[in-house]
Amino acid sequence: MPYDYKPFDYVAPRGLNTPEPRHKVIIVGAGPIGLAAAIELANHGVGSVVLDDNNVVSVGSRAICWSKRSLEILDRLGVGETCVQKGVTWKVGRTHHGAREVFNFDLLPEDGHKMPAFVNLQQYYVEEYLVAQAQANPLIDLRFKNKVTGLEQQDDCARVSIETPDGAYSLEADYLLACDGARSPIRQMMGLEFEGVLFEERFLIADIVMQADFPPERWFWFEPEFHAGQSALLHKQPDDVYRIDLQLGWESDPEKERKPERIIPRIEKALGHGNFTLDWTSIYTFQCRRLKKFVHDRVIFVGDSAHVVSPFGARGGNGGLQDVDALGWRLAAVLKGEAPVALLAGYDAERTHGSDENITNSSRTTRFMSPRDGAERWFRDAVLALSEHAEFARPMVNSGRLSVPCTYPLEAAPDCAHMPAPSRPGSVAPDAPLGNDWLLSQLAGGFTLLAIGVAAPEGYGMRVLELPETPELRQRYLGQAGQALYLIRPDQIVAARW
Repeated sequence: MPYDYKPFDYVAPRGLNTPEPRHKVIIVGAGPIGLAAAIELANHGVGSVVLDDNNVVSVGSRAICWSKRSLEILDRLGVGETCVQKGVTWKVGRTHHGAREVFNFDLLPEDGHKMPAFVNLQQYYVEEYLVAQAQANPLIDLRFKNKVTGLEQQDDCARVSIETPDGAYSLEADYLLACDGARSPIRQMMGLEFEGVLFEERFLIADIVMQADFPPERWFWFEPEFHAGQSALLHKQPDDVYRIDLQLGWESDPEKERKPERIIPRIEKALGHGNFTLDWTSIYTFQCRRLKKFVHDRVIFVGDSAHVVSPFGARGGNGGLQDVDALGWRLAAVLKGEAPVALLAGYDAERTHGSDENITNSSRTTRFMSPRDGAERWFRDAVLALSEHAEFARPMVNSGRLSVPCTYPLEAAPDCAHMPAPSRPGSVAPDAPLGNDWLLSQLAGGFTLLAIGVAAPEGYGMRVLELPETPELRQRYLGQAGQALYLIRPDQIVAARW
C-alpha cells in the first residue's frame, strides 16, 4: 500500500501576538536530523523550538539504509526498536559484473549486538516516528508551516524572521541549528558555499511496488546485461517497495529521463517483467562537498546543510545522525553552564573529520563506478576482470563502502596498545549483551566509568558501571588485559581506557 501522507496540524504561534522570551535553541528543519537533534537535546534537559516550512513528512523514500550506529542512536532517542520492527533487516551485499557474482560481504558476522548491521526503511517512516516522539516531549515545541525568511546574528544570540499562514513574527535563541538540508536556506542567507567536487554523473532512483521474493540483501551490478555499460543497484524495503538505482551518464537529459515513459521500460528490462507500479522517482548528481567549518558563532550546521556525499555507501543520513550524536551533549553542557563555549570546537573538529572520511570513501566509489578515460578506467576494468578469477581483487571492487562510524583522532587520550582495536579511544563503544539488557543501553545520558573485572575507583563524581567479564566483553574490551577501566562519553564514544 502507498504511504499515507497525512499533514501535521498547524498551530498559530504565540509569537504572533506577544513577543516570546529568548529560547535556548532554534532548530530549522523537521527532517530526521532536526528532529533527532531536538530529542537528543531534550534527553539532556534542554528545550528547543523546531521550525519547518512544511507540514508533512518527506515525499519519497529518500534515505533508506540506516546503519547499525544510526539505529543505536535512534534507540537512544526512543524509536530504534520501532524502526527495526518495521524495516527490512539485512547484512549481506552481493556485487555482480555482468551476470556473474564477483564479491559478497557480511557486515555483521558476529552475534551479541542489539541492533543489526543495516535496516532498510523509508525516510518518511523514520520522520513519522521521530515527530511522534518529539510531540510527546514537553521540552520540544514543534511548529509546522513556519518558514524562516531572515537571519541575523548578535554577540549573544541568533534572531530569525518567520512567515506563517497567519502572519510574520520573530524569535531569538542562544543558538540556532541549521538542519535544513542540502539546499539549506540558512546557508544561503549567510552567504556560505560548499567546497568539494561535483562529479559528472547522473543516477535515476525509482521506488517501485511489486510482489517479489528477492532476499533482504544489497545487490549491485557493474555492466549488467539489462543496462549495458552502466551500473545498477537493488534494495528491498517494507510494504513491497523496492529501490532501483540506474546509472544514466552525464550526457543524459534529466528532464527526459524523469518521464515515466522513459523510466518504465528501463525497469521492465531490469526485472524482466512489467508487474510493478512506480511509487516515486528522482534523478540525482554525484557530489562530495562540505562547508569549511560547521560552527559559525551562534549558528551551527548539522547534516546535509553542512555536508553532502554521493549516495552509494549510505553516508548521508547516517552521517547526519552522527553529527547529532557529537553535538547534542556538548551544546547541552554549554547551555547549562557546565562547559565553556570552546567545547563546541570539538564538534566542529570531529564532524569535519567524519565528513572528510565520508567524502573520501564516496569519492573513491564514484571514481570506480564512473571512471574517467585513461588510468581510472584501466584500473576499474582490470579489477573487475581479475575479480572473477582472483580472490585478492574482489575486495577492491568498489560499489560503495557502506557507512560505519569513524574513529575520532583523540591522540592524547590514555590508551593501552594490547587492548582490542574496536574499542580504542575515539571509537563507538561496542555493544554487548548484559543478561536481559544491552551495554549501549546503559551507556547514555552522561559520562560513565565502565569497570570490567575490577572494582571502580571512587570519588570521580560520575556514573560507574561495574561488570563481570563475559566472552563478549573479553573479545571487545579486554583483549590481553585481565581487567579494564573505560571512560565513555555521553555519545557512547570511548574517551579513554586503562
